[in-house]
Amino acid sequence: FNLILALFPLTKILIIFNYLHIFFSSGCAIIRPPRDGGIRYRGLTQEQVVQVLPVDYEIEYICRGNRVIVGPKVRKCLPDGTWTDLNQRSKKKLYIGALFPMSGGWPGGQACLPAAQMALDLVNKRTDILPDYELELIYYDSMCDPGEATKLLYDLLYTEPIKIVLMPGCSSVSTLVAEAARMWNLIVLSYGSSSPALSNRQRFPTFFRTHPSATLHNPTRVQLFQKWKWTKIATIQQTTEVFTSTLDDLEQRVKEAGIEISVRQSFLTDPAVAVKNLKRQDARIIVGLFYETEARKVFCEVYKEKLYGKKYVWFLIGWYADNWFKIKDPSINCTVEQMTEAVEGHVTTEIVMLNPETVRGASNLTSQEFLAQLMSKLGGKNPEETGGFQEAPLAYDAVWALALALNKTVGPLKAKGRRLEDFNYNNKDITAEIYRALNTSSFEGVSGHVVFDAQGSRMAWTLIEQLQGGSYKKIGYYDMTKGNLSWYGNDRWIGSDPPADQTVVIQKFRYLSQKLFVSVSVFAGLGILMGIVCLTFNIYNSNVRYIQNSQPYLNNMTAVGCMMALAAVFPLGIDGLHVRNSQFPVVCQFRLWLLGLGFSLAYGSMFTKIWWVHTVFTKKDEKKDKRKHLEPWKLYATVGVLLVIDILSLMIWQIVDPLHITVEKFTKEAPKGDVDQLIEPLLQHCSSEKMNTWLGVVYGYKGLLLLLGIFLAYETKSVSTEKINDHRAVGMAIYNVSVLCMITAPVTMILSSKQDASFAFASLAIIFSVYITLVVLFVPKMRRLITRGEWQSDQQETMKTGSSTNNNDEEKSRQLERENKELQKIIQEVLCHLHFVHLLSVHLSHERSIDFMDSKFNVKNYFISDLKTMW
Repeated sequence: FNLILALFPLTKILIIFNYLHIFFSSGCAIIRPPRDGGIRYRGLTQEQVVQVLPVDYEIEYICRGNRVIVGPKVRKCLPDGTWTDLNQRSKKKLYIGALFPMSGGWPGGQACLPAAQMALDLVNKRTDILPDYELELIYYDSMCDPGEATKLLYDLLYTEPIKIVLMPGCSSVSTLVAEAARMWNLIVLSYGSSSPALSNRQRFPTFFRTHPSATLHNPTRVQLFQKWKWTKIATIQQTTEVFTSTLDDLEQRVKEAGIEISVRQSFLTDPAVAVKNLKRQDARIIVGLFYETEARKVFCEVYKEKLYGKKYVWFLIGWYADNWFKIKDPSINCTVEQMTEAVEGHVTTEIVMLNPETVRGASNLTSQEFLAQLMSKLGGKNPEETGGFQEAPLAYDAVWALALALNKTVGPLKAKGRRLEDFNYNNKDITAEIYRALNTSSFEGVSGHVVFDAQGSRMAWTLIEQLQGGSYKKIGYYDMTKGNLSWYGNDRWIGSDPPADQTVVIQKFRYLSQKLFVSVSVFAGLGILMGIVCLTFNIYNSNVRYIQNSQPYLNNMTAVGCMMALAAVFPLGIDGLHVRNSQFPVVCQFRLWLLGLGFSLAYGSMFTKIWWVHTVFTKKDEKKDKRKHLEPWKLYATVGVLLVIDILSLMIWQIVDPLHITVEKFTKEAPKGDVDQLIEPLLQHCSSEKMNTWLGVVYGYKGLLLLLGIFLAYETKSVSTEKINDHRAVGMAIYNVSVLCMITAPVTMILSSKQDASFAFASLAIIFSVYITLVVLFVPKMRRLITRGEWQSDQQETMKTGSSTNNNDEEKSRQLERENKELQKIIQEVLCHLHFVHLLSVHLSHERSIDFMDSKFNVKNYFISDLKTMW
């Protein structure tokens, strides 16, 4: 053998062996290859042998296990004992590392794995797609658990052969795989990941998915919220990244649409507390984001809390199994009937995962033919009980998307002198070519048109379904790219219409009792009529001496002020029942000005009278003399000063902080009957921004005047003067007005929320004050003039001399008073002198019977003590 090797080159020896084989053998049964299959070359690797062999050669061997067949002309011994055709080129294998969750929160691998295997079989049989390659799937069960997926990913990466692409399912697992894959220059193509977080190109630069992002549900949800006129929703989510990021996107979208998320609840494993919070906070339209196993826990608690029925609508994810609520689950203690009752009427939004049109795409299968083949491969399993059955078309199209992308890279790689089989975890060029091919993918699949956006996510339509009578019914589609909602109009509700997004709150204004308003208005009107009578009487008899001595002009001011105060009763009772909101501030101004100016005129004129009486008649004699000739115009000026102070303060108030209408809201009240409504009482007020400050200033100023008026009235109660002959009546009126005002002001502030009580108290206080004032001031004058006949004289002389006569009489009266006091002093002095003489005579009569010295001493002492007593 050594001699042959020396004489003939290796190639010739192989040719000789080849001819000998052809000559002596007939069929592959005569071949005696080595035990492990193939031909061994001492000192050379298999690849090196292929490089040195000539083009025309043939290697025949038996493949065992996963041994790779290489070489331009290689025949394989098939299991039936025949050899492959010499002209048929052998295919090089490309391996796909996949993770299919066969159990766990989403057991999607139960249907997605058979669908992927169906696609691989069709791809490997096609001669126009990867003719020189064969795709092979190496898969494990991730159980939808990131911890388990970490271990399996390690096995995939560090166990031969090299995988060219990774295909995970489940968002939590895909997040882990996609983030790690960049370190090994691996493309990740997911068939069952919806987490919006995966749409981050900086974090996941090589990630693609045929399952659209979960955020694709959100535009559809917002569209439905707007269709059913809901502006307030609630959410409950399982605490995982996929649902948290989905909810963040939903929150942003509803905010832009003017919709409020009033309640946001989350849970990790037990949703009991979260569901109770939804019930307590009156959530009605609820978006639920959780996996199927947690969905059963949630709706068991929903049944217990009675958070279902005609008042509630639940929005769920549409990729659960159709009978997910009927599956026996040991983690819940609710029956199938209870679960069916709780889930009735909920709405699902689901990505369109099966092409509704009958078209043949890249696989040359329609969607219905695909389903028929998948059912056959599942061996008659119930699709409703098979996890991932709805996502199976996505897994099928994921394999086709990968195959078409790899097929597209063959030409560019060949131009660069590279091949797909040259891929390793350090080769960025091949990864870049695969990335470009996937990024530009566009074909018709069994799930619809397959195309990826800039973030690698699938673009698709959204299917809207509703659970009606225990089964899901299609009620519409939504195309986010065009904003087009296709609606079937077959949605059905437990009530007649879609429920309200919250308890319907009917705002109802509280208005003043009209009976009370009319009754008080009658009394106010009679009071105004009485004021007119009193004013007319006072003006008509203003030249009568008795009327003149009461300062009639001040009394006229009092009558006018009383009528203005009574007129303020009418705007006090006018509210939104009588005027529009735009006119209400005018009513507020009438209330303020009529009551303010009326008080200043009526009380100010009485206060001026009593103040003048106190000033003149309670001071020392010399001061009386200086002030007794006080001119009437000074009294009018005093009233004018008080009036001007009020006018200026009210003007400043209305310029700086004008009155406007405010609405007070009260606790909601439930009406009778089973009506999903609440009544919210409202009450209109006249108010300003710093109402309490202004009221404090006004009440403080008026309160001081009232207190001072009470003091002056008390001080002058015993004074008698003809100049102001009705000052005692004025004092009595001041007492009544002051007491009523001091009680009414704080009480009305306390009762401001009770419109009837507040109005009754304030208006009756005004009416009583006015009636008392008019009666006390004017009725006695009327009675005197009627009973005594002191009517106005028709003679002009009387009109001219009346005032001077009155002044002379008063002067004579004061002169007589002074003379009387002087006479009393003289009489007192005379009496003192007489008493002194009498005492002296008594002491002198006893001198003889007493010792001279002792008697002198005793008489002296006795005399001195009596003198002290006398003085």
